Amino acid sequence: MESTDAIEVCHLADPAATDALGRRLASQLLAAGAADGALLLLRGELGAGKTSLVQGLAAALGISEPVTSPTFALAQHYDTDVGSDAGTTALVHLDLYRLEPGAAADELFAQEEEDARGLGAVLAVEWPERLSFRPEGAWEVALSHREDGEGRVARITPPGFRPPGVTPPPAAPPAPR
Repeated sequence: MESTDAIEVCHLADPAATDALGRRLASQLLAAGAADGALLLLRGELGAGKTSLVQGLAAALGISEPVTSPTFALAQHYDTDVGSDAGTTALVHLDLYRLEPGAAADELFAQEEEDARGLGAVLAVEWPERLSFRPEGAWEVALSHREDGEGRVARITPPGFRPPGVTPPPAAPPAPR
């Protein structure tokens, strides 16, 4: 693991390492999100490990049911099995891959973000590049295959990080009512 300014770069040798990264990110997301939930954007080509990372995240949140890619369902809500929070939604897993960029993706994201925030859940979004904006306050993980074919690389960007000289993206549009 190495740091480049505020971006963390992790070399992931196998799916177990990707799962472990998801487990570690869960504690960071919960600490940062407090009661309003937290937002995690997952970028990467097909097979890069986005769902494997969410599986680790879910395990750390106390979710025991199998976590699969919501490519066809678009969104999955998972309840925790831990302590006094058992039975409450701890994770909303959203996959925008099948949606056209723009309005459809933006509308589904707004609905699921509102639900996740209301529940204090983590919202993990695969294919956020389908959105017409970059959501405020989001953590971002970009996963890619290593050029040597030996595992993957994860680049983790915390909320608010902007490389020097880069202007902030436009703000998110207001949520539909």
